[in-house]
Amino acid sequence: MTTPDLSAALGPTNTGKTYLAVTRMLAHADGVIGLPLRLLAREVYDRIVREKGVEQAALVTGEERIVPKSARYFACTAEAMPTHFRGRPFCFMAIDEVQLCADPERGHVFTNHLLHSRGSEETLVLGAATMRGVLNGLTNADQIEPRERFSQLSCTGATKLSRLPRRSAVIAFSAEDVYAIAELLRRRHGGAAVVMGSLSPRTRNAQAELFQSGDVDYLVATDAIGMGLNMDVDHVAFAAVTKFDGQRRRPLRADELGQIAGRAGRYQRDGTFGTTASAPPFDDVMARRLEEHDYDRVRMLYWRNRILDFSTPQALIRSLQEPAPREGLVRVSHAIDEQVLGVLAEQPEFATYLGTPDGVRRLWQVCQIPDFRKSGSDAHARLLGDIFAQLSGPRGRLDEDWLAGKLKSLDHLKGGVDAISSRLAHVRTWAYCTHRADWVGDAVHWQSRASALEERLSDALHDHLLQRFVDQRTSVLARALNAGEEADAVVLPGGEVKVLDHTIGQLEGLSFRPGSAARDLAGKTLRMVASAGLAPEINRRLAAIEAAGDDAFMLDDEGAIQWEGAAIARLKGGSDALFPKIALIGGQLGHDAALSKAEGRVQNWLDAMVARELKPLMGLRAKVDEGVITGLGRGLGFRLIEAMGSLPRAQIAEELRDLDQPSRHSLRQCGVRFGAFHVFMPALIRPAPARLLSLLYVLNADENTKAFLPRPGLTAYVTQEAVSAEAARKAGYALFSRRLVRIDILERLADLIREAQKAHKGGVFAPNEAMLSLLGCSHDDLAKILIALKYKRKTKMDDAGKGETWAPARMGRKKPAKKKKPAPKTKVDPNSPFAVLQALK
Repeated sequence: MTTPDLSAALGPTNTGKTYLAVTRMLAHADGVIGLPLRLLAREVYDRIVREKGVEQAALVTGEERIVPKSARYFACTAEAMPTHFRGRPFCFMAIDEVQLCADPERGHVFTNHLLHSRGSEETLVLGAATMRGVLNGLTNADQIEPRERFSQLSCTGATKLSRLPRRSAVIAFSAEDVYAIAELLRRRHGGAAVVMGSLSPRTRNAQAELFQSGDVDYLVATDAIGMGLNMDVDHVAFAAVTKFDGQRRRPLRADELGQIAGRAGRYQRDGTFGTTASAPPFDDVMARRLEEHDYDRVRMLYWRNRILDFSTPQALIRSLQEPAPREGLVRVSHAIDEQVLGVLAEQPEFATYLGTPDGVRRLWQVCQIPDFRKSGSDAHARLLGDIFAQLSGPRGRLDEDWLAGKLKSLDHLKGGVDAISSRLAHVRTWAYCTHRADWVGDAVHWQSRASALEERLSDALHDHLLQRFVDQRTSVLARALNAGEEADAVVLPGGEVKVLDHTIGQLEGLSFRPGSAARDLAGKTLRMVASAGLAPEINRRLAAIEAAGDDAFMLDDEGAIQWEGAAIARLKGGSDALFPKIALIGGQLGHDAALSKAEGRVQNWLDAMVARELKPLMGLRAKVDEGVITGLGRGLGFRLIEAMGSLPRAQIAEELRDLDQPSRHSLRQCGVRFGAFHVFMPALIRPAPARLLSLLYVLNADENTKAFLPRPGLTAYVTQEAVSAEAARKAGYALFSRRLVRIDILERLADLIREAQKAHKGGVFAPNEAMLSLLGCSHDDLAKILIALKYKRKTKMDDAGKGETWAPARMGRKKPAKKKKPAPKTKVDPNSPFAVLQALK
């Protein structure tokens, strides 16, 4: 079963195995190397072009074929690798990453090459040291060369994504995770390149160049990076240590982790690895195994019969299911091409075409189209069924109009990263088909069309990845800061802050607001640069605040104090709601003395403004504190001060009943009005003091309470906002469900009610248009307000819309009649004449 001798170079990553193979190949007259990935095949092809010229280099993959007539050196994917050159075996043949013989999906392809593909002069297999025992057992390898890693690999434990070192590669195992991590790195560090096995070589090369050039310092990749893709990576961070292998989610084996971790370190520069995000840290045993490349030996290789019987579909299936011929080999199971074959062979519409060996052979060729879309066996079978139906037609080829329609439907750049990636996967299917010369009429034409479309979509995908995951201004700034360039922050007159001619943010008032090019960028480095450049300007602004007049400050609707159009302080609650404190916003880069003076100036302005706007309330407070108002009037004064100037009359009914006239007079002199529905201070319901009271109220209220700021000029209206009755009252409004009515307007309603009561007896009145007009409401809404104000309907409206009357809820209630005590019985002297009379009754 074995064929001519072969040699092997086995060892961990960064041992120069692929470099060795290409060097040996180029020393022969011709040669071929089989590689695990299209991306890696392209990398090797580019090296051959550099060393031997484009005319001697060939690239052969499922979707791409570049084979000049004079080509002598072939870089191929393992599935597409030819074994003969001009009718004879290649002089040199190499198979890279031979440990993939143990892969359940593709292992049989590598095993077939390992057992049967040989160069006439030299055959070299490359891979992990775990293959040493099985090579000795299954092949007559005459020389196995152990390769030592050029640099050391060490574990650094778990690291947060935000603290990953520069030149890190983060490994994830799904596109969703790759995109999420890349987005986070963009926000934190300016950007990240993205490398996945599904990317086209053009997109992958453009993304890799972002990282290699230093435009970004972070790379987010799938495990495709582990298969020999060479990047200047210093640290590999695993964002997950499990992956879905097509059937189940399982932990990665030590050799799989080591293959990826080994990407850290280049040539003689040491590398590190660890975990990040939600991945748990490696335990000591696993860390040691990865550092020392101590992996379990490969003992079983996946195998599939290569001598196939195409006489009938059933014969083909039986030949594919032949058991492995010897120990150490296990037949591959659940291969997607076999699954699709089983489905299509049962289709009745293909029965006639499958009556010949040529028809069966072509069906098997179609079944071997890879599932580039990763759509699953059912969806893949439907697509391949359509392709086979075309090839089963009279011409035996893909109809040109049909193929043109498929390509045209994909030829647009709409959508984002996911949509374009999906279209690229479809294009790869059609590119694969066009490279079967017997499937299309003009193979060169269709290959060119498919290639051009792939390039357009690849460029669009790169642009979308760039826009989504890289802030180019940020990345330029990051490179400059990390390189130690001299960088001073400069503040322009409008507050714009620049470093190295890049805008990094805005100085608003006393606060630095970092822009997208600086947010969390460069950590201490940026803060140091910003501090040095911003401190003088902030000190200048603090001095200007200290010297500013009262008209330079303004309290906004959010409770912040504005100066020159920017918030410089916010209100802060304390033990007394009428004496708020202030806290500066920003300014930490300024001198302590300048901060203290500026803070004092703003506090003085606030104290004066509160005293001015709330003068009536402050006057009442002074008289209450000084004892000018005494007795029950003093107690009511305290309650009004605590309530910020207004109280519903119903809440203080008992106090009002007992309040004497001198006390009422004293309170009236302080601006207090005793209304029908509220006791309040009319001067405080003007817009300015009402707004201020609302802002002061929320400082000591529940954290979910919002200040109620009434609409300018409206005394009664319906609101859609959530408003608490207490917050509304502080601004001088009463709340009736969703309707707000200013409390002085309610007193005018009371006046209208008293006027209407003159037409009836017993306090009864009829609602009228004046009341509706005053409140700006409907008849039904007025009824709801009257009920809330403790009125009740006496008579209902008649059919003509008249006759409805209302009265105070207390009117008409009859006091319960007092029960008369029975008269006490008079005791009669039994000896008196009255006793005789009583006996006669």
